[in-house]
Amino acid sequence: MSHYLALIVDDEPDIRELLEITLNRMKIDTLSAENIASAKALLQDNKFNLCLTDMKLPDGDGLGLVDFIQTQHSHLPVAVITAHGNTETAVKAMKTGAFDFLSKPVDLQSLRQLVNSALKLSSPAARERRSRDTLLGESEAMRYIRSKIAKVARSQAPVFISGESGSGKELVARQIHKQSPRNDQPFIAVNCGAIPHELVESEFFGHKKGSFTGAHSDKEGLFQAAEGGTLFLDEVGDLPAALQVKLLRAIQEKKIRPVGGYQEISTDVRILSATHQDLAKMVQEGHFRQDLFYRINVIELIVPPLRERREDIPKLAQHFLENITGKSGLPKPKLSNDAITALKQYLFPGNVRELENILERAIALFDGDIIESTDLNLPDLVSPPSPSPSSKPQDQIQGSLENYLEEIEKQAISEALEQNKWNKTATAKQLGLTFRSLRYRLKKLGLE
Repeated sequence: MSHYLALIVDDEPDIRELLEITLNRMKIDTLSAENIASAKALLQDNKFNLCLTDMKLPDGDGLGLVDFIQTQHSHLPVAVITAHGNTETAVKAMKTGAFDFLSKPVDLQSLRQLVNSALKLSSPAARERRSRDTLLGESEAMRYIRSKIAKVARSQAPVFISGESGSGKELVARQIHKQSPRNDQPFIAVNCGAIPHELVESEFFGHKKGSFTGAHSDKEGLFQAAEGGTLFLDEVGDLPAALQVKLLRAIQEKKIRPVGGYQEISTDVRILSATHQDLAKMVQEGHFRQDLFYRINVIELIVPPLRERREDIPKLAQHFLENITGKSGLPKPKLSNDAITALKQYLFPGNVRELENILERAIALFDGDIIESTDLNLPDLVSPPSPSPSSKPQDQIQGSLENYLEEIEKQAISEALEQNKWNKTATAKQLGLTFRSLRYRLKKLGLE
């Protein structure tokens, strides 16, 4: 007897047999169902480690089964089997909560890779990893981010991380990888804007010897370097149009072709991407492919700016002070109350990265045990007192930038809720937000 049990749901006997034989050879026991009703009965009577389900079943849609498993068996990874090239269905399934997808005809190598990744989620250690010590802060925004990371880490779905420069997008990406079943494989980060356009295809997919001038030997690309692990595309909005087309195909087909190569290579890579740009606006303006945006934005994570979680500043500052002085061997100074107040009032356009730079500069220039507010040399970008409730929008501009922006956001969301008769799903769609993102904003703005 094996330690694992898989549920296979498909109304085609040949497909069920193929999946059963493949999994049995991997020493995984299987039980099969030909429809959703039978699958639910088996789920009730057995403890499964994995579920593979077809999308079209005699008594319903495979998405319904995915949703049922997410609700009733939340720790059970479920992968869907879709018709060839049906990207939209695969994306819907992963948005619903599917772990991953396979296209027909089923590629056995891809199937084995998927199964091995899914089974790692059965390990208790995979569920108990925490990010509290890395993503510091006890603000509501940071607790939300950490909980979201724990959920998306269990999936293979592409994640799009948006946020201002310096807010910690790469740190979030690394935590997703660290808490995922891919954590023992490579995490490869690449700044898409730093690669010369003439070399970008070779950098991503590799090249064969002699494929172009200067190609003196075969070279692996980023996809091969990240095999089995995670590829993080920072500033993905800077990718040239020609590469966007090939990246889309690589994500959809899970195959790449090196420059100068004649054969495609199967890849097993999870894609995380990030940018500080408004990618949706770039799509509208024709600077970024809509189909690629749709494919990398299966799950969205919004990293809050530091000014929206000011209560985390003292803990972050302490962490940076310890890191900076630890590297230099200098005694760790303390921040005075005035210095902490000044930091909390500062707008931080450069976010967490700017906070670290400010403290590093202060330590280098001052001499003493206590860092005062004057030692921080903060620019004149602090928040004035909040405006009164009776203030007009023109007056609010002169007041706190944070409060002014929150008021605009609050008004826009309130109007959309009224227009949609407080239907949150319709409101999120109208505003171009995910349902979870809308829920977070409603809670933050006190509209729930």
